[in-house]
Amino acid sequence: MPTPITLLSTIKGSLLERFYPAGWDLARMDACAAMARDELLAPANFWHAGFAPVVVDDVAAMDERMGDAIADEIEAARRNNLPLALILPVGPMGMYKRVVARLTASRTPCDHVTTFNMDEWSDAAGTSMPGNQPGGFEHAMTHAMFGPLGDLAVPPGQRNFATRDNLPTYAGKIAGLKARGGRLVTVYGVGRVCHIAFWEPHLAAEFPVLADWKRQTHKVGVALQPLTVEQNAITSFASRFTLVPCFANTIGPGLFLQSDACIGGADGAYPAHGAQWQGMSIAATLKYGPDPWVPSTFMPTLPGRLFVVKELVGPLVPAAH
Repeated sequence: MPTPITLLSTIKGSLLERFYPAGWDLARMDACAAMARDELLAPANFWHAGFAPVVVDDVAAMDERMGDAIADEIEAARRNNLPLALILPVGPMGMYKRVVARLTASRTPCDHVTTFNMDEWSDAAGTSMPGNQPGGFEHAMTHAMFGPLGDLAVPPGQRNFATRDNLPTYAGKIAGLKARGGRLVTVYGVGRVCHIAFWEPHLAAEFPVLADWKRQTHKVGVALQPLTVEQNAITSFASRFTLVPCFANTIGPGLFLQSDACIGGADGAYPAHGAQWQGMSIAATLKYGPDPWVPSTFMPTLPGRLFVVKELVGPLVPAAH
């Protein structure tokens, strides 16, 4: 039988040879994506006993489940009179509407909550996107969560955004909240290149010793992998890749690996068109095994749930559209 013509069989000498992160084992990644659904969802030996992927029917269900999980944490911390540290993403976003509805219905104020946005667009020096600029993460959070909560919202002084000056203070603030009995909960999405926040795969080359990589709490002015730019052009910038910054400020594994619980979401499917962008990333997250070159592979080592729309968990069968 002739060798199939695929990227794996033709990459040598191609323009893509240096495009994908150098530390990726492409054959291993493809083997994860080729798994049947039951195999993909079966616990691996490196999963935390408290970790589980949860398959949901559609994006609306994912938003509801994630929103309920976040609201549960906020309400529980309030009942227990304890502080809560929330690391929050802008992507996925739909869960914030559910959080607002839940907290409004229960009249739960959030003055015991301190939020830490996990990343923000920047230039190479770490100068971040202005807080009022559409497409920016501070702007998005204000409109999706803080504004709609009104007098129940997290106080402005307890909202942390990933600016060049403020990002380095995250670790100390989180440590202080934990010292007071607080809980750290990380809410996350999985990027096309398996990043968490904008902690990109190629940063593994800067910290080749695993213990050093795990200690990194943040980085300003991270150069973004081209697939990250393209992902965001599609999902956030109406295809206008010319508007997507090439750099970002981000938290690192030194923060998200401290989490007492994690709430993840993956919604990158377009079932009406038979298309999606996130299935292979989720397959690698679940079954590749912890590897700094594939940052999201560490999320199953932490307690929590990863809510995934059903189209993303296979079978990942190619089809022309």
